[in-house]
Amino acid sequence: MDSGDGVVHAEITVTVNGAARRLRVDTRVSLLDLLREELGLTGAKKGCDHGQCGACTVLLDGRRANACLALAVAQDGAEVVTVEGLAGGDRLSPLQQAFLDEDAFQCGYCTPGQLCSATGMLDEAARGRPSAVTPPGDGPPELDDAEIRERMSGNLCRCGAYVNIVAAVRAAAGEAAR
Repeated sequence: MDSGDGVVHAEITVTVNGAARRLRVDTRVSLLDLLREELGLTGAKKGCDHGQCGACTVLLDGRRANACLALAVAQDGAEVVTVEGLAGGDRLSPLQQAFLDEDAFQCGYCTPGQLCSATGMLDEAARGRPSAVTPPGDGPPELDDAEIRERMSGNLCRCGAYVNIVAAVRAAAGEAAR
């Protein structure tokens, strides 16, 4: 619906971190801007705003997505999980704990996107989805360092904490296998 100034708004319902939200959104706004500016969820970061760095990664209907590239209006009925929704109350997720244990961050700017991407990646691997480096075979791929690096390649870290990020994902994958 046009508000008279040429701006078109739409009513959407989106579930964010488990809470259903009915929102009136400008049809041009990205999911990232909706999360940060309208809902106050500032965990997802605006890095490049072109879908190239992964700082804005969230889980959209259970899959990794760059929130800067997703129009909010297109998410009507969707379920969004941000880094704020990964923990179980006051208890960190195993992946978040592994990031702390392995010192998998330096400045921390990319960490929310890394955490959401790694969460989605672990689910993809558990479901047996192959990556470009997964050897042919049956069952879930082995999450060795090469496999983790390939699957996390869409998330950049300017500080270069990749070695510790891979170690944290590997540790969390081992914890999930137990």
